[in-house]
Amino acid sequence: MVRGHHTNGELSRLLISRGIWLILLEVTILRVIFFSQVSFKVDPVILIILWAIGISMIGLAGLTYLPRPVIATVSIAIIALHNLLDPVSASRFGRAAWIWDVLHQQNVFAFHEINFVTAYPVLPWIGVMAGGYCLGAVFEWDAHRRRNFLMRTGMALAAGFVVVRALNFYGDPLRWAHQTSAVFTVLSFLNVTKYPPSLDFLLMTLGPALVVMAWLEKFNLHFTNPLIVFGRVPLFYYVAHLFLAHLIEIVLNLVRYGPKPFLLLAPPSMGSPSGLFPLGYGFPLWTVYAVWIVVLLVLYPACLWFARLKRRRHDWWLTYL
Repeated sequence: MVRGHHTNGELSRLLISRGIWLILLEVTILRVIFFSQVSFKVDPVILIILWAIGISMIGLAGLTYLPRPVIATVSIAIIALHNLLDPVSASRFGRAAWIWDVLHQQNVFAFHEINFVTAYPVLPWIGVMAGGYCLGAVFEWDAHRRRNFLMRTGMALAAGFVVVRALNFYGDPLRWAHQTSAVFTVLSFLNVTKYPPSLDFLLMTLGPALVVMAWLEKFNLHFTNPLIVFGRVPLFYYVAHLFLAHLIEIVLNLVRYGPKPFLLLAPPSMGSPSGLFPLGYGFPLWTVYAVWIVVLLVLYPACLWFARLKRRRHDWWLTYL
């Protein structure tokens, strides 16, 4: 969404404008697609993925004025140390408690009689965003040096997860414990916190991601490869896939349950009251995978078309999609 070489001021303005756009998209169009909610007064505004990315971009806009090594240090410090803040409660901050909710604690706060749910606290994500900005310089290196760096860093982060998690006294609010079987013990070990993302969560996800990035560099993927197609238009795909998945959900519910009042609502797992849905509501896991495959197959041509459009044209509005 932000391309090319810019001065610090230009880059900062681009990040702020894109960040604001993502926040507005979250609380308007995505709110309707996700939850079929329009009224701000009746229903809570749930701040999730695009909100977190948008706020993180705005946070990065301020950091770009600093030297890159300083930004990298800030990024590492946030990722490594933010779990020290876990015991801090928003109640300590009085009227400013909502700021802590936004930064580090899932909660509900009211603003001008509108209830907001901070499902994705943003402080750790600002650290990840800053780290990604610093990582951009690595992609200007020669391929051999870049692959070695990505592979070694990724493996070091993954190993760091095993060590920190095994020590079991820092890195995640949830401690793992020995279970009745080895399988469940492993699952307990892997059961880490995403909201907000703990140090353990970030180590176990960013590490393997860097290793995969290094591995994929061995392949000369064509422009029409699905990984390239979906990767070139992530926001377009994200919005479109939510709309299509929700539409398929409505159709499946209509076929299974008939015309019911809950058809347009998000499922209970997304926050809708469970009392509005029939007992045993939902579909087996194979249905979820089938819908996932259908969504990918349907959206691939649309994403390929849009990727080619963005390749041919450089209209300013395309940079927001």
